Amino acid sequence: MRLLIVLMFCLSASAYADLDYHLQPRQIADATYLLEGSTENFAKSNGGNIVNTGFIVTDSGVVVIDTGPSRRYGEALRQAIATVTDKPVIQVFLTHHHPDHVLGNQAFADVPIAALAGITELMRKHGDTLAENLYRMVGDWMRGTETLLPTQVVQAGTIEIGGHPLRLLALSGHTGADLAILDEKTGVLFAGDIVFYERALTTPNTPGLDVWLKDLDTVQALPWKILVPGHGPIAIDAKPLDQMRDYLTWLDQLMRDGAKQGADMAELIRSPIPERFSRISLTRYELIRSVSHLYPTYERAQMSRLDEQ
Repeated sequence: MRLLIVLMFCLSASAYADLDYHLQPRQIADATYLLEGSTENFAKSNGGNIVNTGFIVTDSGVVVIDTGPSRRYGEALRQAIATVTDKPVIQVFLTHHHPDHVLGNQAFADVPIAALAGITELMRKHGDTLAENLYRMVGDWMRGTETLLPTQVVQAGTIEIGGHPLRLLALSGHTGADLAILDEKTGVLFAGDIVFYERALTTPNTPGLDVWLKDLDTVQALPWKILVPGHGPIAIDAKPLDQMRDYLTWLDQLMRDGAKQGADMAELIRSPIPERFSRISLTRYELIRSVSHLYPTYERAQMSRLDEQ
């Protein structure tokens, strides 16, 4: 019996040890590092590591942008930072409230965690539910993970940390409260999920595709040199913005036309996907979700009120 218990413990410990994110920081600019996630969907095979996080090593200490999908990821992120510098982490910024970007917060509980007021409110309302959903999708990777709210509110404007002027932009197209960060010293723009690249965008909280398109115009007008999307590879040109604008415009027109023609949701989710989008990861999956999220609004807008006839 004792041998069986020991064997079971060893197997359990071995399985838990296999839950390693293997985070490898990649330098993308002076003192600036990226940890690039996959463009897959959440799965037990990836532990939810589908997100781009990053950090800047300033003269005063390390600034972290997003903390990842779990406590274990946050701890791995801190360990990865320590392989690059012995400077302390002094500041965390969260780009929005979605769980893959904020559930590593517990690993940074000893430093200020900053977010727009709207991000904090959305985390307060939905954080526990989103964490539970991620538990179901990725399993043991989430052990010990709980929602930890931001401790600091920031607004649009420029703040300087350790010789790096960081321009904070308050956007809203993806979730209603989205923070983008432009390091004016290096030209690196951490766009959060305002920008997806080579991975279909997600729409569960968007206030409208028109709002998102305006945010892309704002981002494009910034003096950035390197664009870091929330998901997908970085770029030194406007290709991610062009792809986003093209996809959002197509998606918007698809649902406008469907509403005018009286198409039902089932018809729209079976719509042919243009060839230029077919190579983008998860396009069909996200089309189904986007139509489910957004099409009722398009249908209501198309309907005329009886008292106005």
